[in-house]
Amino acid sequence: TDRQIGSLQATVTQPLYNGGRTVASTRRAENQVLAQRARLIGTEQQVLSDVVAAYVAVIRDQETLRLNVNNVQVLQRQLDATNERFRVGEITRTDVAQAESRLAGARASRANSEGTLQTSRATFARLVGVAPERLVAPQPLSSPVGSAREAAQMASVNAPGVVAALFDEAAARNAVDVQFSSLLPQVSLQAQSYRSDNSQQPHTRATGEQVTATLSVPLYQGGAEYALVRQARQQAQQARQVVDDQRRVAMQQATQAWEGLAAARAQVVSVRAQIRAAEIALDGVQREAVVGSRTTLDVLNAEQELLNSRVSLVQALATVVTNSYNLAGAIGRLTARDLALPVPLYNMEAYYRTVRSKWFGT
Repeated sequence: TDRQIGSLQATVTQPLYNGGRTVASTRRAENQVLAQRARLIGTEQQVLSDVVAAYVAVIRDQETLRLNVNNVQVLQRQLDATNERFRVGEITRTDVAQAESRLAGARASRANSEGTLQTSRATFARLVGVAPERLVAPQPLSSPVGSAREAAQMASVNAPGVVAALFDEAAARNAVDVQFSSLLPQVSLQAQSYRSDNSQQPHTRATGEQVTATLSVPLYQGGAEYALVRQARQQAQQARQVVDDQRRVAMQQATQAWEGLAAARAQVVSVRAQIRAAEIALDGVQREAVVGSRTTLDVLNAEQELLNSRVSLVQALATVVTNSYNLAGAIGRLTARDLALPVPLYNMEAYYRTVRSKWFGT
């Protein structure tokens, strides 16, 4: 029978130096992780901002509907009184028609308010997952900054978009080093062990080990590597421009949020003064109408002005609350941790430490 020769060989290759590619690639990956972490914070802020806006909208529309329902009741009583005065000949049919017109308009406003409220409730249910029930009127969020300039400065370094852009730029610079490594020498170490058995010659075995160090120096590779380096440098420059743009955007949004909050607060003060004046005016017009020095239209106009003022106050208060949260989001302070929400918090750092050195598995 034919006798066979058996052999076994094992080879291990270990790169010792590859132009810094491994270090640069690792740093690039770490910066990409940090950039995505900043984007996750931005997503968290956007979700919370949307929920706040939906919550405030439900409260605002509930109160607006209440005012419109009350206005219908007031105008209905006004129409009844007008009809009675018309019956006894104190006023004309024109006065009755004016009261009927205002009542019809109030009913239309009530129907519109009901539709708006249902839309707000549907938006809330979509964002939160449950229908709004027994909501409590929210209060404005305490501002962590004291001026528009301070808000802009904090946003320029803390806004998620800025933070993500900074890490993207760092990753782009690492990408330059990755591409440049192809132009540098490569050093590797190879260890080899083998064994060979010859069955034709009993008790004959050959074994051996070999260790080899290899130095590879690139001289010319067609120029593609240089082109990739230039491309990476241009991309890094582009990333730098994105950082500058994101910083300007963040500062503009923070300033806008601050000014919007200040304007809404001033509007609340003015509208409250307007309501007090409208209440006094309505009382005076009603008294004068009793003695005949004011018409039914004057009373209806005064009632409408008071209603408009009260609706404006509801809207202004809602704007104050919404803008206070918008300001927190603009400066990067609108997260579950910042708001001290009673929910489990996702620990990004703990997860990162767990998987950072995991070579296998998920």
